[in-house]
Amino acid sequence: MAILRFRIYWEDDDSIYRDVVIKHTQNFADLHVCILKSFEFDNKHKATFYRSNDNWLRGREISLEKYDDKVYKAEPLLMAEVTMGSEIKDPNQKFIYVYDFNKFWTFMVELINVDKEESKKLVYPGCIRTEGIAPSQYGTKGLIDKRLAEVEEKYDLNAAAMLEGFSEEDEDGNAAESSEEETAGEETQEDF
Repeated sequence: MAILRFRIYWEDDDSIYRDVVIKHTQNFADLHVCILKSFEFDNKHKATFYRSNDNWLRGREISLEKYDDKVYKAEPLLMAEVTMGSEIKDPNQKFIYVYDFNKFWTFMVELINVDKEESKKLVYPGCIRTEGIAPSQYGTKGLIDKRLAEVEEKYDLNAAAMLEGFSEEDEDGNAAESSEEETAGEETQEDF
């Protein structure tokens, strides 16, 4: 049984990619679900693959379903009916994957390796390598997570930090009013 290893690049930044493995007998619907999971996208939108050449030109469409609101040059193949092995014509076979026809998330899918034996340690299809932070499907997921909260907590200027020599200043750089005790202490130091 052939195991196909694809590298899926995000179109806008090719340093962000996922390597996935899939059996040649599995279908494009399986690859579709695997790509969404590996980039942490939900499965709520329309999707399609296109056969591609080395110049990333779109060829025959392999769609999740036939969409009534889309105009087709040729009747699309359906992901659930097309096995991966039936579409591999070249050792460097390429596909273009488009998800969510409103936002047009586009990924370049390239065959990078074919293994003859499957690994008993892996579940197919599956993501075996992750490079870069996945784009956020709906907003700023990549910017706001627990790591950012930890940094904010670490460098938070709270009351304890104020005692360590930090003071509050207004927008013009003027020191805020201090208590009478601090003022008395400053006057004593000025007398020396």
